[in-house]
Amino acid sequence: MARSVQAKVGIASLIMMGSVLLSRVIGLLREIVIAYVGGADGAVDAYLVAFIIPDILNHAAASGFLSITFIPIFAGYLARDREEAGWQVFSTILSVFGCLLAIGIVLAWFFAPQLIALVSPGLKEPAYRTLAVRMTRIILPAQLFFFAGGLLMAVQFAKERFFIPALAPLLYNLGIIAGGLLLGPRLGMEGFSWGVLAGAIIGNFAVQLWGARKVGLQFRISLQYTHPEVKKYLKVTLPLMLGLTMLFSTEFFLKFFGSYLPRGDIASLNYALRVMLILAALFGQAIGTAAFPFMARLVAENKFGEMNHLLNNTLKYLALVIPFAALLMVLRYEVVWVLFQRGQFDAAATRQTAVALGYLLIGVGAFAVQTVVVRGYYAMQDTLFPAIYSTIAVLFSLPIYYAGLQVMGLKGVALAISLSSILQVLLLYLVWNRRTGNTESRAVYILYLQTIGISVVVGLILHGFRHVLLKLFDVPTVWTSFAVAVLTGIVFLGLIILTAYLLRLEALIAGLQRLKRLVWKK
Repeated sequence: MARSVQAKVGIASLIMMGSVLLSRVIGLLREIVIAYVGGADGAVDAYLVAFIIPDILNHAAASGFLSITFIPIFAGYLARDREEAGWQVFSTILSVFGCLLAIGIVLAWFFAPQLIALVSPGLKEPAYRTLAVRMTRIILPAQLFFFAGGLLMAVQFAKERFFIPALAPLLYNLGIIAGGLLLGPRLGMEGFSWGVLAGAIIGNFAVQLWGARKVGLQFRISLQYTHPEVKKYLKVTLPLMLGLTMLFSTEFFLKFFGSYLPRGDIASLNYALRVMLILAALFGQAIGTAAFPFMARLVAENKFGEMNHLLNNTLKYLALVIPFAALLMVLRYEVVWVLFQRGQFDAAATRQTAVALGYLLIGVGAFAVQTVVVRGYYAMQDTLFPAIYSTIAVLFSLPIYYAGLQVMGLKGVALAISLSSILQVLLLYLVWNRRTGNTESRAVYILYLQTIGISVVVGLILHGFRHVLLKLFDVPTVWTSFAVAVLTGIVFLGLIILTAYLLRLEALIAGLQRLKRLVWKK
């Protein structure tokens, strides 16, 4: 691969990693505010359930995949120096599918009570079900702004402009926080739902409209649904609309099966999931999002060997997420206490959330890896295979969810999320290797097995060290918890660096060096 492309991937990765880090930090602040206002109670459960129908519509419109499905189409026009025709396709897709989405939103608004009963059958208390319906109706219109904003961000990515799209999740989360703080005292959890709508309008649409104009936006209403590119877009997008992706199925099953758990357990699972996803996104989402345009270009140039090399090297860097997951697993109680235990979030909620976090961290590596592996398929404009195999893996995981719920309750649902994610990503990567003749994949498997073994040993050492610290700090407070986390983290870094160099694990050493450059970059 040309050095210039590698350099561009590096720059784009820095921008997106900064965005992901900030958005996750602000997203974590959002969860802290929610925990402070609502704790782990039925009203928070209702707020989370209110996202199910909007998320299904968002998934049906493939709004979260627009950068993946539309970039290759628009980039193809740019490569052929036919930008004006590309903007015409942009206008047609936005007009046609925007109208269909608007119709879906209206129907969902009217049938919200029946739909909520269908997707959260265990939510029986009338007050919380009524609250969930009301907040669903507030959040529903935001999906139209997510869809339009996704297309506006896609054209900016296609033109290798990353900064303004990187602002979208930041502004969205700030909108939710503002809604909760300003309206929460008067409306309770409903204030957060108004913040969702405001954040979507501002961060995902208005600011992205400005960014798209800066790269030459051209738009006029066009309902030419017979346009060849509309058919091509639908062909690529349809599997994503019908398939069950990892994150979508996780969010849905957490709330569906969680609705049968005691009041407040959906909230505890959600808080734990958000903490876990920070780690997964920091390593996986940033690199995957930044690398995708370059993957698409390599595919367009038929450089599949370089494409596999880029994919495998990226996965090797992502192996670092496993030892960090071990650290977080050891410190789960301290992390949850420091982050959430204040306001309405009490000690019982801390215990429940920490337990859920421990089981969710088993699958954090799979969540990070999936964001990169699946983009290999999308770069080839192949959405059918990953949709089919992800759906198969999700369906196979249903008995795991059911058994987990029946036998282990909250722990079982959290464990099922991890096992399902591991199953999905293994299946996707195995199929990818067979289809592309990826001869370097064996080194990736070996590195991950080595890293898991090292992480288990390091985790056991850290567990013992934490136990000693807890005896020294015999009065548990937020400050002693923070001290335990910091001291254990210092020991962890020393152990990982020492192990990587002693065992000469070149991929981990390179990953640590890159992480060091990111931390100390001026």
